[in-house]
Amino acid sequence: MDGVSVTATPPRDPSSSGSSSTAPTPQRNDASFPGIWQELRWRGLVQVSTDETELERALNGQPLTYYCGFDPTAASLHLGNLVQLLTMRRLQLAGHHPLALVGGSTGLVGDPRPSAERTMNTKETVAAWVDSLQEQVRRFLDFEGENPARMVNNLDWTGPMSVIDFLRDVGKHFRVGTMIKKEIVASRLNSDEGISYAEFSYQILQGMDYLELHRQYGCTLQTGGSDQWGNLTSGTELVRKVEGHAVHAIGTPLITNADGTKFGKSEGNAIWLDAAMCSPYTFYQFWLNRLDADVVTLLKVFTFLDRARIEELAVEVAARPHRREAQKVLAWEVTSLVHGVAATEAAIAASAAVFGQGDLAAIDEPTWQAATAELPRATVDDGRLGIVDLLVATGLVSSNSEARRTIGDGGAYVNNTKVTDVEHVVDRADLLHGRYLLIRRGKRHQAVAEVTPAEQPAR
Repeated sequence: MDGVSVTATPPRDPSSSGSSSTAPTPQRNDASFPGIWQELRWRGLVQVSTDETELERALNGQPLTYYCGFDPTAASLHLGNLVQLLTMRRLQLAGHHPLALVGGSTGLVGDPRPSAERTMNTKETVAAWVDSLQEQVRRFLDFEGENPARMVNNLDWTGPMSVIDFLRDVGKHFRVGTMIKKEIVASRLNSDEGISYAEFSYQILQGMDYLELHRQYGCTLQTGGSDQWGNLTSGTELVRKVEGHAVHAIGTPLITNADGTKFGKSEGNAIWLDAAMCSPYTFYQFWLNRLDADVVTLLKVFTFLDRARIEELAVEVAARPHRREAQKVLAWEVTSLVHGVAATEAAIAASAAVFGQGDLAAIDEPTWQAATAELPRATVDDGRLGIVDLLVATGLVSSNSEARRTIGDGGAYVNNTKVTDVEHVVDRADLLHGRYLLIRRGKRHQAVAEVTPAEQPAR
């Protein structure tokens, strides 16, 4: 952990202020653009699409119905899904009608991955994940406003369908030659792993979703990641063949870091939207530590700040990068949207407290664990709570004599309180959450001591 982790106050942007426990409400789309299509393009949210001219006309005309699908292949959504959720919200704010599809049937199969076959989860697991993802999706869309969102589950129309009906009514419209040319399918066919018929058929299932939503709700637009383009166009083609109607699709770019690496991966693990899987503190720190080269792009994609404010922050990055103002705004905005203002303020307070600028006792235990996860740790028994023993046990000093010199020089701290007596023994009442101590040497060197009961001698 480094000094970048500390921010004392929320950014000055008015939409970021307040002490409510809920996230800021996004405003209507940026007035500096003539229409939502131009705003999406400026924010870098369109990598590929069906006919641009017709799509722009449709989006800037009468409200249309659109959908995006989320498969329950895990208990939580992640940052890749957040791109789609915020894109859906932008379209809703522009007056269009969202359908949020959580795939109870497609989640049982899983779309093909580039590397290997997915592990199929049980029906009970997938059903539980459907509930979890639906709850997450509800936080980002308005289900009660002027143009309320609808939640749909493709198991509702695929579950009752027989295999014969599926093959006759849907499968007959797909050509194998076209299907195997899809990029992800082609790459898997050419690999040692190959591809199963189940995953090969995924594009048919997704195409059927678009057809069903077009029939039920008049849906004419699907959004998704550009890596899903083959699946997106399977839907547009199926609607054209069966209904004779032209419908649209937008593929958003895969967000990468400036060095080309995949965004949102931390040592191979996704940044989840569920607080139990990725704490608000960890989530906040992720955004706070983005590179200068990436931060303006991320502000466009992941926040509802308007063009003028983002351009102002771009100037700030170029002129005063050491202040990291853009990163602070980014971290505040996205964490507030996902976890709420109160959790964001708690994450900022925890970061400040760990670095000696706040009340450690006010940090809840999950936030404490996240805030100190990268610090050195040592286990000590409650019979060795003397300050000299604690400094040595945590590795902050190498010997008792060095510990005494550190104390004498005024450089020893327990829970951010300076200790000047070499004979000082920590009281158990001072343990954080009944078992932790934050030990510090000087301004920067910290460690956590986890206190356990001393072993009792055998009788």
